[in-house]
Amino acid sequence: MSILRCPATRSTMALRSMMALRSAAALLAGTALLAGCAAGPVGGLAEPSIPPTAISSTASSGPASSSGPATSSGPATSSGPAGPGIAPSAVAGAGGPKAHHGWSEADIPVFAPAPVPERVILPGTDGSAPYLSRVPTAQKVAFITIDDGYLKHPEAPALLAAAHVPVTLFLTADAVREDPDYFRPLIDAGAVVEAHTISHPDLRGTSYATQKHQLCGSADELAGWFTRRPVLFRPPYGNKDATTLRAAHDCGLKAGFMWRETVHKGKVRYQGEHRVQPGDVILMHFREAFPADFLAALRAIRKAGLTPALLEDYVA
Repeated sequence: MSILRCPATRSTMALRSMMALRSAAALLAGTALLAGCAAGPVGGLAEPSIPPTAISSTASSGPASSSGPATSSGPATSSGPAGPGIAPSAVAGAGGPKAHHGWSEADIPVFAPAPVPERVILPGTDGSAPYLSRVPTAQKVAFITIDDGYLKHPEAPALLAAAHVPVTLFLTADAVREDPDYFRPLIDAGAVVEAHTISHPDLRGTSYATQKHQLCGSADELAGWFTRRPVLFRPPYGNKDATTLRAAHDCGLKAGFMWRETVHKGKVRYQGEHRVQPGDVILMHFREAFPADFLAALRAIRKAGLTPALLEDYVA
C-alpha cells in the first residue's frame, strides 16, 4: 500500500500548537513543585453505572459489538488511575487546574506533538468501500473514535477541550436529532463527525435499499446539522456484509472502520497484544463513564509511546 505525505490541515496544526503549549505548562508546573510549591490532590476517577443499553461482547477472534466492549482472550487490562506522562497535580491557588466532576486537568496525559500525517491511499475495491480496524501506518499514532451520542454527558465538551486531542465521532442521526447543539463544542474542540446510520440497526443481512437508506440518510442529516458531510462510516455493532460496503460506496463514503481496542467503565480491552499499536483504532461510547473512559484511552495511548491523531488526516 503506497503512502503519500501531505501537509497538515489547519485544525491539525492548531491542535499541535495547543498540545505543545500544554507540554510546556506541565514542565513549568513540575519545576514549581521541585522549588517547594504546595500541590493539591489529583482528581480521582469514578466508575459511574452504565445506562441500560444492549451490550454484546466478542472474543479476540471475532468482531466486538459497537454498542459494548470487546473481550480479549486474556484478562482485561486497565491503564489505571495514573501513568507515565500524567500532568503534575493541581497547584494550590489561582493558577492550578480547574476541577470538574469526575476528572481534573491534572488527570490528562501530556503527549509529544503529533507527526505530520502520512496519508494512506486506500486500494480500489471494485465498487465497495474498504473496511479497516486500523490504519496501515508506522507512525506513532492511534485514533480515538466515539460512537452513538444518545447519552450526552455534560463533562464531555469540557474534557475534550482541555485534552487538546483530535477524535472522530461516529454519530447516530436519531441520537443527534434531539439536540444537535450539544455536539458543536466537541467539533470546536477538534472532533470530526462521521456516519453511524440513522437508527442504529444491525445492517448485516438486510436489503441494499435498507442499507443505503441508513447510510446515505445519516450522512445527509449530519451534513445538514454540521455543514460537513461524512466521508467515513461505522456499521452498528461492527456488523456488515458485502451489501453494506457496496451501499456505503454508493453513498460517497470512502471507508468503514472497525476497531482494535474498546473502553468500558474506565478499562481498556484489547483484541490482540495488551498494548495499543501504531495505527490502532480505539472505540468508546457516549456513556455515563465518559470521563473515565476517555482518560483511560488517553493513558493507554501515552503508555504505548503514541500520540492521538485524527483519522481523517490519514484516510479521508
